[in-house]
Amino acid sequence: MDCGEGGGGDDARASVIWLHGLGADGHDFEPIVPELRLPAEHGVRFLFPHAPVRPVTLNAGMAMRAWYDIIALGGNAQQDAAGIRQSARQLEALIQREHERGVPAERIVLAGFSQGGAIALHTGLRHPERLAGIMGLSTYLPLGDTVEAERHSANAQTPIFLAHGSMDPVVPMAMGERSRDGLQAMGYPVEWHDYPMVHQVCMEEIEDISAWLQRVLAR
Repeated sequence: MDCGEGGGGDDARASVIWLHGLGADGHDFEPIVPELRLPAEHGVRFLFPHAPVRPVTLNAGMAMRAWYDIIALGGNAQQDAAGIRQSARQLEALIQREHERGVPAERIVLAGFSQGGAIALHTGLRHPERLAGIMGLSTYLPLGDTVEAERHSANAQTPIFLAHGSMDPVVPMAMGERSRDGLQAMGYPVEWHDYPMVHQVCMEEIEDISAWLQRVLAR
């Protein structure tokens, strides 16, 4: 998978794989790396993969970078299970590539914004090795009714960071809250933050992300 990088180089001791949202690309979150001000001793490498270009039903079939097709948004909306699982396999391949570069699973964080966050959550809960953490920003848990049967015990206690804008018109915060509540009901340790913003990232959120990353990568 085509992928940009930032932060630590070939001698990195930890990795954050950060997936962008619908219609963006991997460069979208590169400017956030210096704003996180992570200590150099953490040795964190950031990976910013680019989603493939595909038609998106919700956007009148326009072709754009997307981790999966979106037919509609809402509690009972049909979901592109095949597309979600395909992107999960691509993310698993990136995790394996980081293993080959010397970073163990317990030093890897899966992160994403909006659609990218959905893939991070979907993949992280099912990954067969303990991860350092899972982060979902302005997102929701896709294929939620399959999690109980498919989740892996290796990540039953992996820290999960969820954040959402209270005025988000794209992915309403209620979707994020339902995902949070469902994860907590299954016993996951979820750290929840909400901010007075729309479908975006704010500086207070970046500071909270930095603090969380430093905690989960310091272990």
